Amino acid sequence: MVKIRLNRMGRRHQPFYRIVVVDSREKRSGKYIESLGYYNPIDDNDKYRLDADKALEWLLKGAQPTDTARSILSKFGVMKRLDEIKYEKRQAKKGESN
Repeated sequence: MVKIRLNRMGRRHQPFYRIVVVDSREKRSGKYIESLGYYNPIDDNDKYRLDADKALEWLLKGAQPTDTARSILSKFGVMKRLDEIKYEKRQAKKGESN
């Protein structure tokens, strides 16, 4: 299974996280498939950066975000766009069958 999760980096007491797509069997800071952005809890000016299009693409392929990653994706509106796309697909399928 593929997951979207945070990969911890930075020094002790100065955490910095990359938002990455990773095989769920990899270690927390193991190798990842693709980097989508970052989350910096220390810096208030530049706290998040995310490539929303890549994240949406991975979610449509079936990647499952962790709770923290889902929260960050929601702040960028990615989860809302995913729901809209799935809703449109359901409506098109429903219209086809009738």
